[in-house]
Amino acid sequence: MTSCTALIVAAGRGSRFGGPLPKQYALLAGQPVLRRTIAAFQAAPAVDRIRVVIGAGDDAHYEAATQGLGLPAPVPGGVSRQQSVLNGLEALAGSAPDRVAIHDAARPFVRRADIDACLAAVSADGIDGAILGIPLADTLKRVGAGHTISETVPRRDLWRAQTPQVFRFAPLLAAHRAAASLGADEATALTDDAAVAERAGLKVVMVPGSGDNRKITTADDLAFDFMETRTALGFDVHGFAPGSAVMLGGVAIPHTHALAGHSDADVALHALTDAVLGTIGAGDIGKHFPPSDPQWRGASSDRFLRHAVELVTRRGGRIVHLDITIVCEAPKVGPHREAMVKSIAAIADVSPERVSVKATTTEGLGFTGRREGIAAQAIATVELPGS
Repeated sequence: MTSCTALIVAAGRGSRFGGPLPKQYALLAGQPVLRRTIAAFQAAPAVDRIRVVIGAGDDAHYEAATQGLGLPAPVPGGVSRQQSVLNGLEALAGSAPDRVAIHDAARPFVRRADIDACLAAVSADGIDGAILGIPLADTLKRVGAGHTISETVPRRDLWRAQTPQVFRFAPLLAAHRAAASLGADEATALTDDAAVAERAGLKVVMVPGSGDNRKITTADDLAFDFMETRTALGFDVHGFAPGSAVMLGGVAIPHTHALAGHSDADVALHALTDAVLGTIGAGDIGKHFPPSDPQWRGASSDRFLRHAVELVTRRGGRIVHLDITIVCEAPKVGPHREAMVKSIAAIADVSPERVSVKATTTEGLGFTGRREGIAAQAIATVELPGS
């Protein structure tokens, strides 16, 4: 089985970042940037080991940032990035992995799919390395003295290089050893591992990456909402009772019966409410609106869903999508679908495009098939600030 070690380079000082800590140890949504970067590689099944290269005097910061992760001892960095990477590669020489993925500690947003894509590219015959990158979209200008534009640089075939940069281990180690003997000016021109590999004649390919894989450079780069996506399921059932209409999704639909319940028994809104509450771990509808409490007798269920949405909003979150499936033989949902979508969207304060209402039957089977009641299943998707 092919082995791969992630070598995370965290030895830089980040002079442009400022602040009391190097940027890799600064907090991003409550966690050190380095810890989030490590977590991204721990989630990649093809990466079987992680080593971190750190700067002199950063041992305490490193221990605090990686507590409980079970990582091996960090590797001391050098005075330049190239030397830091070489130190890391030399530390791996004893185990000699088949591949090594070198990644900047200050890129915590790298996606697992992009890591996998680089690893897959290096697995191809004749390919020594693969790096993430994105094509340049902006027009480039060369600027001289006094900020005077001297020329427009064609951007065709130009890409912005990112990390990880994945290589076959042995050729890259040899390339870095050779680069270590260069003069200061020539070594400075080798700004990433791909440049080191190119100088050694290795074949390196570009793998399309993502703009999300941005690098933390200044303190302002931390001043944004780091959102995570959550989904949760809701399910509810109500039996039929005497009446002339049922409430579904906030819409009164004429029928031979009503739905039985302590409130207005809107089975669709009840399922949606439980789904939304589930995304924030806030229990179920009965916890917030207990049927033993007389104040909720006959209450309109839009109050329940609106309350759940408000709880998400208070957490700094937002509703991304609400999906509901109503299970019944009758009444027919189709003629009322659009009205239900508009109703739910208004209650949740989202656009109708973020609401889906579907219906199905059980082909005459079970209690819904016997026309004894209606069931509903809902899925809520929300975005919340990461923790």
